[in-house]
Amino acid sequence: MAENTSSVSLNGYSNEAASEPSPIETDLLIIGAGPAGASLACFLVQHGLKGVMLAATPSTADTPRAHITNMAALECLRDIGLEEECIKVAVKGDCMQHTRWCRSMAGEEYARIYSWGNDPARAGDYDAASPCKHVDIPQTILEPILVQHATHSGFSCRFDTTFLSFERKSEDIILSKVQDNLTKQIYEIPSKYLFGCDGGRSQIVRQMNIPLVKKPGQGLAINVLVKVDLSHVIENRMGNLHWVMRPDEEHPAFGWSAIVRMVKPWNEWMFILFPAPGAGVDFSPTPKEYHDCIKNMVGVDSVPIEILGISKWFINEIVAEYYSDGNVFCLGDAVHRHPPLNGLGSNTCIQDAYNLAWKIAYTIKGKAGFEILDSFSLERQPVGESVITRANQGLRDHVPVWEALGMMDPSLEIRKQQFAELSEATPAGVARRQKLQTAVQGTSHEFHAVGMEMNQRYESKAIFLEDENPRPPLPKDPVLEHEITTYPGSRLPHAWLNTRFPGSQISTIDLAGHGAFSLFTSIGGGQWKTAAESVSNNLGIEIRAYSIGWKQDYEDVYSDWAQRREIAEDGCVLVRPDRFVAWRSHSMIKDPEQKLWHVLKIILSR
Repeated sequence: MAENTSSVSLNGYSNEAASEPSPIETDLLIIGAGPAGASLACFLVQHGLKGVMLAATPSTADTPRAHITNMAALECLRDIGLEEECIKVAVKGDCMQHTRWCRSMAGEEYARIYSWGNDPARAGDYDAASPCKHVDIPQTILEPILVQHATHSGFSCRFDTTFLSFERKSEDIILSKVQDNLTKQIYEIPSKYLFGCDGGRSQIVRQMNIPLVKKPGQGLAINVLVKVDLSHVIENRMGNLHWVMRPDEEHPAFGWSAIVRMVKPWNEWMFILFPAPGAGVDFSPTPKEYHDCIKNMVGVDSVPIEILGISKWFINEIVAEYYSDGNVFCLGDAVHRHPPLNGLGSNTCIQDAYNLAWKIAYTIKGKAGFEILDSFSLERQPVGESVITRANQGLRDHVPVWEALGMMDPSLEIRKQQFAELSEATPAGVARRQKLQTAVQGTSHEFHAVGMEMNQRYESKAIFLEDENPRPPLPKDPVLEHEITTYPGSRLPHAWLNTRFPGSQISTIDLAGHGAFSLFTSIGGGQWKTAAESVSNNLGIEIRAYSIGWKQDYEDVYSDWAQRREIAEDGCVLVRPDRFVAWRSHSMIKDPEQKLWHVLKIILSR
């Protein structure tokens, strides 16, 4: 019988000898298909670019890790047409109405606070900041949306493929060694650019020897994914985060307290267990011990529970000193690692990718010089540093709540005494109740942090500041308060617009983006529009110019743009493709075309 020499195609290539794999060549190689890698692929295909994305895992996320998707990240996804798809599958804001502190999910409640833009007193602040709203999309749902969008647009994705190392063959070529996890076949992929989106254990960050700024961690946390129907309980306890604490009871050392997070309303939950302070990290509870702990926290004996998965993680406060070196870029959890407080994780990953993608595209297409890529690290590393600091401070902000509830003393008798004071008509009771109220209010920096989410400031050569005075300071509380400004390096202000004969309203945010620069002016600024057309043709880049005002391209129906633009009607605001202000002119100048050409040449490193 003749020998069968045919080969079987696995994961896109033959299983013949490892020394002769099918060749793969690409300009763009992304390592990691999580929120950072998958969103980067999505933003790159917006510019008509294709590449290869590899992931060591067999599929997209199998546990619902990240979940809060904030306005800033949704604006990025809105730009590529994915906001609507995300909203269809997301849990809407009313299900995220509160964060609570309670004895158990079904038990007595100690306190609650409005969350994620649902406080009536803060609604105007959120409406003024963005056309988007906070939603809850578990990572298990978001990642497939991103991967599907990227692959359907021509960006290849290979799972079960582990990145091993890379080598710079020349100034322009990187050779990455990878292994197919199914066949164990090792092969190499040449690329012009390499993107390390490979998470908290990033091999690329390690090989690049990027220094990591590490602060002491805050210990261990244990994720327990649980199927339990609490629909009959939640009606009067509406919210997606619930702190469970029992100060006057004994508790297992591994389950001192927990954040119970909604995954699917209202029958799938993540119980994030925190060990008792000082109890260490070496825990090996039995399945029964986990079951009993969760049962206690649910608070209803008759409701069946099923534990779907258990995983451990450490609460980190780590940021890389820089994000890129030449044509290798690291983003997402590879360069900023922190707890999920403030819901900043995947949101920051998506914004890292949005900042980088247009710069890569403009460089590849010859629209910008290679030096513009240096601005990625300069702009995003300070953001990462602020995010890891805020997320960890968000956890520390809860300590006063724990203290007020009497959770912190190792002695059960003392904890009972302190907790009982909350019910007493005594000076000590008055003081402890006031302490609890103040402590709960202190957590608003986690749940109403519109400033933290939207106040990002970029400083690099891709922002033109020569015409500006020193930047005004941020608001008194830059975490709670959003600074709406057109100062270069700031997010383009959102304002609702319409047409003279009203149709569907449109945001300034929607006029910007789409892979192009945009320019905003008003009555008397016609020369800016003419200049934009001329410079666009001269430099070979798209500049979308709009006049906003009385009988202009768009009507400023609420006068919000007039109040937020910070320039005269005949001035202009130039906005980058990532919707950050690149430059502004406070009024009309002598030679607008020459000035606009000069500004863009600087910004684009040409």
